[in-house]
Amino acid sequence: MSSHPLAPSATAAARRARRSGTLQGLARGGYVASGVLHLLLGWLAVRLALGTTGGGAGQADQEGALRQLAAAPGGAVLLWLAVAGFAALALWQLTEALMGVPAVATAKQAGARGKAAAKAVLYGVLAATAVRVATGASGGGSEEGLTAELLRTPVGRWSVAAAGAIVVGVGVFHVVKGWRKTFLDDLRGTGGGAVGDAVVRLGLVGYVAKGVALGVLGGLFVAAALTADPEKAGGLDDALRTIRDQPFGTVLLVVTGLGIAAYGVYSFARARYARM
Repeated sequence: MSSHPLAPSATAAARRARRSGTLQGLARGGYVASGVLHLLLGWLAVRLALGTTGGGAGQADQEGALRQLAAAPGGAVLLWLAVAGFAALALWQLTEALMGVPAVATAKQAGARGKAAAKAVLYGVLAATAVRVATGASGGGSEEGLTAELLRTPVGRWSVAAAGAIVVGVGVFHVVKGWRKTFLDDLRGTGGGAVGDAVVRLGLVGYVAKGVALGVLGGLFVAAALTADPEKAGGLDDALRTIRDQPFGTVLLVVTGLGIAAYGVYSFARARYARM
């Protein structure tokens, strides 16, 4: 019995894509776009902590950051460059999901491919969000509205709780990755000292801060599932507001915002040193 022709053709296409210098250059540009996005997110988080945000463009989430970028001089061009970079990163991660991740042991390839597939989806969503902002399309339903729809289905509460638990897990993963400095495995030249101490510190602080924000975000969805209250769910903006509303929340949110900005600066270094 012959194998299905789709799998070999997809692998062959992925192999050709990985040999493309253009795709690799665009994918590195995607890390630059991610850096800009996180710098803007950090700035918005600090503004939120200090009570200086206002309007929809000030939402401390990915779309709010992209709208800030759109408002900058040459913002339209920058947005489309971000679209190209995020789309290229999504395609690059897809090639790793199909072909395997370089420098990863065979026994760990399944997990590495799964993470690559998840990253492909993430960068694809960022590219789509940037397209929506660039074209002025509406943002669709809110997290609360989508959660309310899910909670009305027979398995809705379990689905929302599972989604929240996954996001919490991703947050914990980021904190551990930052604290243990295993993000250095994603970079080339670390053994020879090509990556300076400043990059290591930025990565450590950035991953931990981003992990904390993701953990709070996931916790909001778990709380919504446990109480069947969709208003407790929300996006990144709601998660950062939750941090702000804790004891010493203003200080905590400023520190988190600066940490997210540090992740942005680290992403610039990753654009140069990432293993590809």
